[in-house]
Amino acid sequence: MAEDRNAEEFSYHVGGELVPASRATVNVRDRGFLYGDAAFETIRTYGGEPFEWEAHADRLAGTCESIGLVHGIDDEELRDRVDETLAANGLTDAYVRLSITRGIQPGKLTPDREVDPTVVVIVAPLPRGGPNGEPAWDGPARATIADTRRVPDAALPARAKTHNYLNGVLARLECRETNADEAIMLDDDGALTEGATSNLFFVDDEVLKTPALDGPVLPGVTRAVVLDLARESAIPVEEGDYAVEDLLDADEAFLTNTTWELRPIESVDGAALDGGPVTDRLWRAFSERVAVRYESED
Repeated sequence: MAEDRNAEEFSYHVGGELVPASRATVNVRDRGFLYGDAAFETIRTYGGEPFEWEAHADRLAGTCESIGLVHGIDDEELRDRVDETLAANGLTDAYVRLSITRGIQPGKLTPDREVDPTVVVIVAPLPRGGPNGEPAWDGPARATIADTRRVPDAALPARAKTHNYLNGVLARLECRETNADEAIMLDDDGALTEGATSNLFFVDDEVLKTPALDGPVLPGVTRAVVLDLARESAIPVEEGDYAVEDLLDADEAFLTNTTWELRPIESVDGAALDGGPVTDRLWRAFSERVAVRYESED
């Protein structure tokens, strides 16, 4: 089975070709390597179908637009490369990372107008989703409030999901000190924004709250799905500016991203928190939305 294979035995899509993982390389002069000058999306597949493909494709296009990367590859071609990579590896339930760099250009910071992009698709197996699946995480998350602040939107657009992830890396390094699973980041004013690789939700008096996108917050695809499910379930929703104390005083809290889906927060710097009835309702609703991908199999 694909899940039992070593990562080196997989095939990845690099520069328009499927190649063994051991030979999947990019040029050392590629701007994605030199400067983090690249866009990417992390996508999850259920039953062989990319979940929320249109939303991921739209966000990828938005990232490319925000960094002036005109690569000339349409969404259909990108989807074909994802499908080819999944098929080559015999994967139906998988993690997919789709990257587009500005390619190889002369060694100068200012990019050329002409772009020959490098497109890379890598995959890995993930557990099946839906009611009969299992989470891709080991347990509720232990979180820490990071000293590393989120980069202001005026410095690096929060909506741009680029290879320049050092801000998140620095925040995650702080997790080592407290054995935390995720670092929750604040903006320059000390307001909650998001996790290093996740969006943040908490529940106060049965109202679902999450930092608004007018701050330095990535518009997560899973975040949008959860907000949609909350409204369908008649759960009151509020997006706004919140302080650390709002999270610590919450009744329940959870994180979202493509891989974790919904992951309850167990504690924040040792202060106990957990999931609860609202988190459970949203988890069930999310699982039911995923379950339709498996109806033909079941």
